[in-house]
Amino acid sequence: MVEETQEQDNSSSEEELYEHHQFTVDPGQSPLRIDKYLMHKIQNASRTKLQAAMRNNSVLVDDKPVKPNFKVKPNQEISIVLPYPPRDTTVHPEELDIEYVYQDDDLAIINKQSGIVVHPGFNNYTGTLLHGLLYDFNKTILPDIKITPQLAHRIDKNTSGLLVVAKHEDCLAHLANQFYHHTIERKYLALVWGNFEEDHGTIEAPLARDNKDRRKRSVPANPELGKHAITHYKVLENFHFCSLIECKLETGRTHQIRAHMAHIGHPIFADERYGGDKIWKGSRHAKFKQFIDNCFKIIPRQALHAQVLGFEHPKTKKEVYFEAELPSDFTLVLEKIRDYVTNNTL
Repeated sequence: MVEETQEQDNSSSEEELYEHHQFTVDPGQSPLRIDKYLMHKIQNASRTKLQAAMRNNSVLVDDKPVKPNFKVKPNQEISIVLPYPPRDTTVHPEELDIEYVYQDDDLAIINKQSGIVVHPGFNNYTGTLLHGLLYDFNKTILPDIKITPQLAHRIDKNTSGLLVVAKHEDCLAHLANQFYHHTIERKYLALVWGNFEEDHGTIEAPLARDNKDRRKRSVPANPELGKHAITHYKVLENFHFCSLIECKLETGRTHQIRAHMAHIGHPIFADERYGGDKIWKGSRHAKFKQFIDNCFKIIPRQALHAQVLGFEHPKTKKEVYFEAELPSDFTLVLEKIRDYVTNNTL
């Protein structure tokens, strides 16, 4: 991953540089712009950051700086050098407040709070769920025995709810096989903008990185450019300007529910990245706007909760089922909306 390049003092020719990444171009590589080449080589690297690094002469090909339009050729040596040492990416144990729904020698079921990042990544090098799990799994273990948490899946930072974590490779492989064959039951509760003509439906639309914002997923114009994704939904409550729905995942793509609901014109309530932090339906009166602003203050994140998780236990081979109650912010905003709808004409 390419970090933001720091400002360099160009007057200093003795500034020490540190190699962060090094690649050898494959012998069969056809000519390709280096910014595009590196986007596929470095996880989560954005084209903007790569180009900024090149403008600062931080990307070298055969020890010479290149610009973004340089085309790589077979067997060339590519280095990314920056004026500060590489960050230590080792995950060290940290004591965190983690809610365990269930735990045994093979796995753990976590009810993740919103605001917690699951796995270390850019700008999130400490304080993730993985750091806390590493601490908890090993705090009572003998020094020569170490349990490494294995994430079978992930949920977004500001999504709350259930997550299964394996404690060894065999368990992870078994869970991964269930995810691959879509036999794991996953249900989410979501508060979304607008009403639905039908009380249930299915969204089958491929998802890919959004061309304008790489942090988002969207349905590409060319379906072949996206990954197959299916979301089933059922309306639980209709509030006229928004609806409480249950979403059942058949596939598990990044931001799948958030992107699918935005695609059909029902973005998740308070979801800033997908437009749900604006008023989509309802009254134009100032009173309604103030009411919505107050709701956003109660739940300043996407109103999405992973409520149900069911699967075959890797060791016992029995079906297990877990359910997590809605967190307080979600519950409070639902109560506020129900009260508003009851006492106001929309």
